[in-house]
Amino acid sequence: MLKSVLLSMSILFVPPIFAAELPFSTAPVTLRELDETYAAEASVEAVRQATVSAQISGRIVEVNFDVGDRVKKGQILARIDESEVQQSEAGSEARVAQARASLLNARLAYERSKKLLESKFISQAAVDQSQAEFLAAEAQLKAAQAGAGQASTTRSFATVLAPYSGIVSVRHIELGEMAAPGKPLMTGFDPGGLRVVASIPQYKLERIRQSAKARVEFPEVKRWVDATAVVVQPVADPRTHTSRARVSLPDGLEGVYPGMFARVHFSVGRAQRLTIPSSAVVNRSEVTAVYVVDSKQQVSLRQVRLGEPTGPQEVEVLSGLTEGERIATEPVKAGIFLKGPALKGSTPKSSGAAK
Repeated sequence: MLKSVLLSMSILFVPPIFAAELPFSTAPVTLRELDETYAAEASVEAVRQATVSAQISGRIVEVNFDVGDRVKKGQILARIDESEVQQSEAGSEARVAQARASLLNARLAYERSKKLLESKFISQAAVDQSQAEFLAAEAQLKAAQAGAGQASTTRSFATVLAPYSGIVSVRHIELGEMAAPGKPLMTGFDPGGLRVVASIPQYKLERIRQSAKARVEFPEVKRWVDATAVVVQPVADPRTHTSRARVSLPDGLEGVYPGMFARVHFSVGRAQRLTIPSSAVVNRSEVTAVYVVDSKQQVSLRQVRLGEPTGPQEVEVLSGLTEGERIATEPVKAGIFLKGPALKGSTPKSSGAAK
């Protein structure tokens, strides 16, 4: 009798091992003090972005880069046929030679007239006339040299160089097309300097200015980064009454490019929030739920209402859960475990019907 009582007591005091038998991991619902944020949709833009245009007329005879290519500063993007500017430069050089010869002749005439004046063979008026012709020839030479320099500069425009290192985003030309002054050739941006731009309503501006802290979310690539600076422009759109905020991004971000969608989470204070891992969330049609594990290791699916993400792997819970409850962080395995007993119970019936 005593032996049976001791055996029953030992059974009562066996530590629970059900948690170890669960085929999925769990995590508690935690209450944390986090930044109170205001989320605004934004788009990525390059700090340095430029469109290189043609400065002379001519046919495109060489295109060295295409969309997506990386270009270093000073590399040749394209070449324009320089036949026309070569002729213009040759004409300018000929005018310089002509002006130089005219200047030499005017100088010699002026020197002779001064000697003749000393011998009183000519009047002072003749000397003044000779001097004026010499000065005019000197000015003509300077003008011809300036024209030659301009022609040489124009010829250099036939070779289109990259103004800075970056990536080609748009190519506006094809080989053999005609270029004209002002026609776009290529557009590029510097990936080393990126920022996001968001529109902020007026009632949020003061708190955003005071905090000047934000995190940027890229939903498409599931990535979060901390902003390096937040600048709110001191003007508002008269139609929407919103102001634009420029949020600077860290250098060297891979997979982020201009025009990409982003969401900026501006810090506007601190608050206590319930949070759970994002991996625990189950989306079924229009229902958002999690698998809850109670103290008896019973698993149930419970609908919840979620708030904004509080990090790359964490989300806020607005309702449906309380602090300390445990949830499954592997919902697929939890769903299979929950349906397991029902499937096992139906097996004998199926086999019995087969018989």
